[in-house]
Amino acid sequence: MRLCGHDIGIDRPFFLIAGPDTLESEALALEVASAIRPIAERLGIPYIFKGSFDKANRTSHESYRGPGLEEGLRIMEKVKAEVGVPVLTDVHEDTPLEAVAEVIDVIQTPAFLCRQTNFMQRVARTGRPVNVKKGQFMSPWEMGRVIDKMTAVAEHRFLLCERGFSFGYNNLVSDMRGLAAMRAFAPVVFDCTHSVQLPGGQGGSSGGQREFIPVLARAAVGAGVSGLFMETHPRPDEALCDGPNSLPLDRIGALLETLAALDRAVKAAPLMEDALRG
Repeated sequence: MRLCGHDIGIDRPFFLIAGPDTLESEALALEVASAIRPIAERLGIPYIFKGSFDKANRTSHESYRGPGLEEGLRIMEKVKAEVGVPVLTDVHEDTPLEAVAEVIDVIQTPAFLCRQTNFMQRVARTGRPVNVKKGQFMSPWEMGRVIDKMTAVAEHRFLLCERGFSFGYNNLVSDMRGLAAMRAFAPVVFDCTHSVQLPGGQGGSSGGQREFIPVLARAAVGAGVSGLFMETHPRPDEALCDGPNSLPLDRIGALLETLAALDRAVKAAPLMEDALRG
């Protein structure tokens, strides 16, 4: 599959989707994108900047949701023009998709909406590549049906993104077997920051365990994923959304160096699981 000018897949270097969870300001977006781009280029990692203009699935209606559509798209256009990287944002059922598709290079669908047939097909019809977040309530093999719904109305330009499965109250787990299983349907992305989220874990907001981000990221790259998704912020404890599960921006370089080396080692060898299937 081609994604933003790059070939992606299980035999290609992983690509990176990274940025703050929610757009807070133009300055923050430019700071994050400008910091990551040279690191990714040095390591040979295709990079896509991520930022949300509206987070409709916040724990509380009083929580910060973002700058809104008009300002959010303006910031994204600024990032594309000044930093020179493609951009990704998420959409919702009431989002004017045509306006988003004019600016955004990759559209993302929220995990909670992945079973909404009309919505998923509307997004597929935009013609943009789509990063499909796997529902916290969905098995890996059920996501094949989601892709089927989308390919019924549009060319297959879709990614499947694992972001953890609900495990008890206020907790998520990631099953690395699912990353291999979903490869049958689409290139697989691992969200290593939402996977350490503790949904609603702080009562009025979600908590998180950012210390486990490197652990899960290394495991996912070891499993041979096509891409990684991570949210990062220069000051996570001051972030307006998902700070507890965001990676500090000054730590991303060292982590990506480790992940790039691991990715090269893993993808230099044939997939062992193929040989073991009976």
